[in-house]
Amino acid sequence: MRVISGEYGGRKLKAVPGKNTRPTTDKVKESLFNIIGPYFDGGTCLDLFAGSGSLAIEAVSRGMEHAVLIDKDLVAIKTIKENIEMTKETSKFEVFRNEANRSIDVLIGRKKSFDLLFLDPPYLEQEIVQQLEKIMTGNLLADKALIICEVSRKIDLPTTIGIAEEFRTEIYGASKVVLYEVIKEGGDKGD
Repeated sequence: MRVISGEYGGRKLKAVPGKNTRPTTDKVKESLFNIIGPYFDGGTCLDLFAGSGSLAIEAVSRGMEHAVLIDKDLVAIKTIKENIEMTKETSKFEVFRNEANRSIDVLIGRKKSFDLLFLDPPYLEQEIVQQLEKIMTGNLLADKALIICEVSRKIDLPTTIGIAEEFRTEIYGASKVVLYEVIKEGGDKGD
């Protein structure tokens, strides 16, 4: 596993030991960023089920200014912190050990707004629709924010969730990646 492109491009990342996480492969990660980017001009990223931190680190490497990474697993948090150390820019990252739904409540209280959201929960613990609705009700997403959901290919997510509209779905082996864009009232749908 490595950072594909950008400022940290080519640097190796550690995977979370054990079988509690399902890392996004480099091939899937590269394909994802080619769809949504491939580079950013600032912005803030939230990875709600961060695992190794690979997706958020890639986003910052490609131009996001800041990333918040959350995971409930202690081993994952340790791995995320080690991977962030590799960037030599730890101030660009915030890491929290917490359960996803509680984290959403905390972030709503902090009145944060994100431009990019990754949701890649364990396949058996998915509450993506409810979590996205709560995130949107809490005003955590900026207009034109992108949401990337990774689910089992057997799962069908709705084409619209709150103010987010699906704009692309890709199948990668046993995984399906569903991409949404937030369209706030009066906003225009992007390209």
